[in-house]
Amino acid sequence: MSRILTGAAALVISTVAAFADMPVLRAQVLKFGTVNWELDTIKHHGLDTANGFDLQVTGVAGGAAAKVAFQGGATDVIVSDWLWVARQRAAGKDYVFIPYSKAVGGVMVPEGSPAQSLADLKGDKIGIAGGPLDKSWLILQAYAQQQYGFDLAAETEQVFGAPPLIFKTALQGDLGGAINFWHFMAKMGASGMRQLVSVGDAAEALGLDSETPLLGYVVTGEMLAEHPELVAGLSAASRSAKDMLAGNDAEWDRLRGRMNAKTDAQFEALKAGFRAGIPAEGPVDEEAAARMLALMVELGGEDLLGAATELPEGVFVKPGS
Repeated sequence: MSRILTGAAALVISTVAAFADMPVLRAQVLKFGTVNWELDTIKHHGLDTANGFDLQVTGVAGGAAAKVAFQGGATDVIVSDWLWVARQRAAGKDYVFIPYSKAVGGVMVPEGSPAQSLADLKGDKIGIAGGPLDKSWLILQAYAQQQYGFDLAAETEQVFGAPPLIFKTALQGDLGGAINFWHFMAKMGASGMRQLVSVGDAAEALGLDSETPLLGYVVTGEMLAEHPELVAGLSAASRSAKDMLAGNDAEWDRLRGRMNAKTDAQFEALKAGFRAGIPAEGPVDEEAAARMLALMVELGGEDLLGAATELPEGVFVKPGS
């Protein structure tokens, strides 16, 4: 005997069927990355399905693993900086960048440090999150040379390591200075350390635009060409989540459990730092980006940017493309 479903039961079945037909966007991101706060907001409020896709997020231990998965087609979306995208495009790979954050780190020193400038770190041990080609480290070296005629690399001892290790070592007082990602820097400040200089201020002194978003979602040009509605949907969901996080403290209270904030001060610093890093809507200023790339070519050369010597066409997804 057949049975006709009506009311709520029929609605559930039709909703499930529609959801099953919805395209999936697979994202791989760092487990401890701040992008998880935005992605959590997207999923919690259904901003993905409202924009025509089902977002599926996988956490990975390192950025290199996400890049390998992306290049091998095992994921659709990763988070990286646009300089990496520029390098890949110069090598013939059709990747494109959707802005996510303009937040940058800086140099933190112990609360009682007498240092007032980078030149005062002469002879000190500096912890650096990343490696010798870390963009913040390169910018700070150029800034120290420009402002003080000071060779930051030659006159200090560098310790390179993962962001959590640099954070922990700095709080133990084992470093004269520490260069870390913005969210670790925010927690360091909330724990009593003092900012000596931000990478944003250093970049502006070098003629760069601190409003240029460095980090973003990376997708393939093939996806943009064949499914522009998916790329537009991801951009729209990201912006909606940012709007929520920019103006609604209750959203942050909900996220607090995954933010690894040990104190109220750390929680407030992380919230303020994320909000400060939200980029303006609209297209990326490509002239400003070209200036940044030119400086990175000068400082990091082929080791950092491969064959990219100027900004390739098509790095940034343009609104409406």
